[in-house]
Amino acid sequence: MTVNIVKTQQTDNLIYLDYPATTPCDSRVFEKMAPYFCNLFGNPHSNNHALGWAAHDAVEAAYAQIAGFLRVAPKEIIFTSGASEANLIALRGVMTKLPRTDKNHLITTETEHKSILTCCKQLESEGFQVTYLPVDEHGLIDVAALASAITERTLLVSIGTVNNETGVIQPMEQIGRLCHERGVTFHTDATQAAGKMQIDLAKWNVALASFSAHKIYGPKGIGALYLRSAPATKLRPVQVGGGQQRGIRGGTIPVPLCVGFAEACRILQDDFASELVRIAELSARLFDGLCKSDPLVKMNGAPHSKVPHIVNVGFPFVEGESIAMGLGNLCVSTGSACSSDQLESSHVLRAMHVDDYYVQSSIRFGLGRFTTKEDVDYTIAKTSEVVARLREMSPLWEMHQSGVDLGRVQWK
Repeated sequence: MTVNIVKTQQTDNLIYLDYPATTPCDSRVFEKMAPYFCNLFGNPHSNNHALGWAAHDAVEAAYAQIAGFLRVAPKEIIFTSGASEANLIALRGVMTKLPRTDKNHLITTETEHKSILTCCKQLESEGFQVTYLPVDEHGLIDVAALASAITERTLLVSIGTVNNETGVIQPMEQIGRLCHERGVTFHTDATQAAGKMQIDLAKWNVALASFSAHKIYGPKGIGALYLRSAPATKLRPVQVGGGQQRGIRGGTIPVPLCVGFAEACRILQDDFASELVRIAELSARLFDGLCKSDPLVKMNGAPHSKVPHIVNVGFPFVEGESIAMGLGNLCVSTGSACSSDQLESSHVLRAMHVDDYYVQSSIRFGLGRFTTKEDVDYTIAKTSEVVARLREMSPLWEMHQSGVDLGRVQWK
């Protein structure tokens, strides 16, 4: 079957390199979903007729497929509207669960997705204590610092598996082992990990994990929360309704989206090994090509501990937004898509102590299923041309050539 992206007059010449923000819905996924919109439209909770039974069977099959992909039990999957909601259910559900105890402490990191950090701020306003662990210059936490931060009042540790801006992979096995030894619940936002690395929630001692379909070539509007059953992970429902999904998240389950999510997982599972090799080759080709054309290029994030799908690089003495605009038909990002409408520098790169002039000059290239070698080669040539042209007009470049140490400049 031919798999392609439908082109329009507005997108015909675009090269999409923003896969960490979202992915196109695979045509195989769309075809699998289609019957459940108009023909098999039954409510999966209606158990008195054939359409309800068909919808119920489709949802049960989706649970099984997604659970198989994650190597967990189907009953441990809770469908949500996306990873942000899954994060909210996990954090608020655990921290506010009944009966209340004297444990009111949550630990996370400074580089988490904004959906985690915003929820933590809200919990702080309600009297909960939150520790934000720093990261080193590679974006990695110090597990010893995490151990020191855990107290007898710590209830939850929430640390993302893969960072959405840099692709950095945290030491999940060490973190999980520590949480298990200290009797602390461990949640991870694994949104950017799915399809990009081997996920082993059991080995990592993860109690809760968040996922999103639209990051893996599935439909927007659906995600999942993994909720461990043995030992049981208890939480307080954030959204109540008709008792669906074990009472954790009420409301009618969206059958077409569940079917699409499951098909996206099936495709990932079938193509995982070969696709990972292909993306790694493209990633190396992109970074090496950028470095050859511009020796000043610097990668943001640990090269020894990251997924190849995300290449975050700084082009010093040039403003990142100007680069993105100059690239024209290249779809790239200067930061997290969920907060890109805010004119502020990346909280992730700032937490990594990246120099200000590198933070402001950084671009995130995201590679994915439909990226080709030709796309990468064009990106190298186009980016190099744009950066060289902008740098010649940059006052920062003039300052650098004049001997000014920009690392010592106090920027406002």
